[in-house]
Amino acid sequence: MGAKNDIMTSNQQRAALQRQIWQIANEVRGAVDGWDFKQYVLGTLFYRFISENFALYIEAGDESVDYASLSDGVITSAIKDDAIKTKGYFIYPSQLFVNVVKNANTNESLNTDLAKIFSEIEKSAIGYDSENDIKGLFADFDTTSNRLGNTVKDKNTRLAAVLKGVSGLEFGDFHGSQIDLFGDAYEFLISNYAANAGKSGGEFFTPQHVSKLIAQLAMHKQTTVNKIYDPACGSGSLLLQAKKHFDAHIVEEGFFGQELNHTTYNLARMNMFLHNINYDKFNIQLGDTLREPHFGSDKPFDAIVSNPPYSVKWIGSDDPTLINDDRFAPAGVLAPKSKADFAFVLHALSYLSPRGRAAIVCFPGIFYRGGAEQKIRQYLVDNGHIETIISLAPNLFYGTSIAVTILVLSKKMHDKIQFIDASALFKKETNNNVLTESHISEIMRVFDSKENVEHFTRSVPLEEIVAKDYNLSVSSYVEPKDNREVVDIAKLNAEIDATVGKINQLRSSIDEIVAQIEGEQA
Repeated sequence: MGAKNDIMTSNQQRAALQRQIWQIANEVRGAVDGWDFKQYVLGTLFYRFISENFALYIEAGDESVDYASLSDGVITSAIKDDAIKTKGYFIYPSQLFVNVVKNANTNESLNTDLAKIFSEIEKSAIGYDSENDIKGLFADFDTTSNRLGNTVKDKNTRLAAVLKGVSGLEFGDFHGSQIDLFGDAYEFLISNYAANAGKSGGEFFTPQHVSKLIAQLAMHKQTTVNKIYDPACGSGSLLLQAKKHFDAHIVEEGFFGQELNHTTYNLARMNMFLHNINYDKFNIQLGDTLREPHFGSDKPFDAIVSNPPYSVKWIGSDDPTLINDDRFAPAGVLAPKSKADFAFVLHALSYLSPRGRAAIVCFPGIFYRGGAEQKIRQYLVDNGHIETIISLAPNLFYGTSIAVTILVLSKKMHDKIQFIDASALFKKETNNNVLTESHISEIMRVFDSKENVEHFTRSVPLEEIVAKDYNLSVSSYVEPKDNREVVDIAKLNAEIDATVGKINQLRSSIDEIVAQIEGEQA
């Protein structure tokens, strides 16, 4: 009973913290667009986290040491060098969040002081292994931007309010729950901004409940994986879900991801630090995965998770070299220029290890359209690379009501494809549907057993799929449950006969009355 109460208390704490954070975000921003303003709240949360994390590292549990009260002058080059090799960056006592926030309201050069601190934290990593992981981390925390206000005074007032707001948040014991709370607070903010920004914001965020399912599918029954990879990683939510659901040691070499959008790429790197993943355990790269893929020398990966952008344009056949690319050549055809979905699928497959799995969120149209997409499906089916296809309920994602499909790939030869119709598994919440823990468990149970369950899941021999011209829509193989009322025809006919009899009887009575009235009038 005590444990249950602890969970309730921690959930209540988390909910209270989230309310406070969202309140700060809304109160302080004033006329600044919420989507633009998110960088300042997220950046401040991150700045506080790395300040406290770094101070605790330096203090090393010695209660007689208070790093924040030390003078910058007592820091030796040896201390600095050792700290950067371990943590990846260095923060002087005067640069700590707690010291900057003290005088924030009266500091007339707050915005330029912050800019200098952020620049120096990034520069501290130059020449070290962590340089690329730290470089540009604060690029989107632009303290001189007119988005904060037209005058320096306006900018400083708003920055001070954000700093004060974030400093007032109670995260509790750092060694215990604080790391989780920081990470959760960060993801809460990202998801709220995504939900409120519509499609443009929601594209890079996969809701936690869907991320849980994808992570479990990709890592199912693997007691250990060499590393986990997301070729379109957004803010890193899918990679982090894998960390949350499996012991840290199960992912031996860490977390790898590539992201095209610069702001989102910075969010992903911050998100890694905020979930206590050290710089040497993650590698997030910026760039176009389809045209300039990173990690060619790091493949293969035992687990791949991804929610790539749906139906985006790409160069495709306009670049004649791509058909010879190791990723796309085996299929013999490129994904259409107007729909890059299958390019991401083939990219993931080529980065997958022989023992691994990829779980990819896909737009449903790719499973039944003709042309090049049909030819790519043929290649995947004929080579037995598809293990399972799962159709989910609509409205699970921010900014789109599409009922998406999850594609599970592996390089083992499958002579059947499992289809799961999970479209009825959802719980209605305010604006979106969600998958509950029991829904995820139900899907994972049949994914594991591969049993056939009427109206829910069926494993289909490849010949049947070939006979249907490689159509891979779940609805073509799993018959939906007919929820219409069953009608007893014999009973219905008897009722109709009885009704007709009554009508005839009534007509006879009316005829008699009419005849009687007419007789009287005559």
